[in-house]
Amino acid sequence: MSRLIATYFGAGFLKPASGTWASAITVALAVAAYQMGLALAVPVGFVVATLAGFWAVPRYLRATGGEDPSEVVIDEVAGQLLALSFTVIPLWRHGIPDLLTGAWPGWVVPFLLFRLFDIWKPWLVGRADRRGDATGVMLDDLWAGLFAGIGSVALAGLYHGVVQP
Repeated sequence: MSRLIATYFGAGFLKPASGTWASAITVALAVAAYQMGLALAVPVGFVVATLAGFWAVPRYLRATGGEDPSEVVIDEVAGQLLALSFTVIPLWRHGIPDLLTGAWPGWVVPFLLFRLFDIWKPWLVGRADRRGDATGVMLDDLWAGLFAGIGSVALAGLYHGVVQP
């Protein structure tokens, strides 16, 4: 069970860039949920993925003997859902019905920023990554998701405040 969760039901075995694949799949599922009227599935999914990740990752690492193998992507799922929550919740609260095409920056920007922070690993993201343990595996992506979410809101505020007065 820990293998299924840690690898996001096998998505972690997609090559190349398993983390990007997992993030893209997560975004697609989040957009689909929003389009079906289930916007709150995104923040709920974040909580579930985070709890599941903190349960599964240490078990999977113990079983495989790895520190942070590329197939472990539940951390990307949790971080990506956190980043998306920053835009999905306000869009939902404002009654925006179409995330896919009508409010597409609401999923594109969190995806791009999350991948940027997850790969670049600035500040707290890198510090968590350097822990070299199961907690660090999860924390670096949660920090990346938090920074991506804040960055998405800041960019939306800039756009709506400056470009569209």
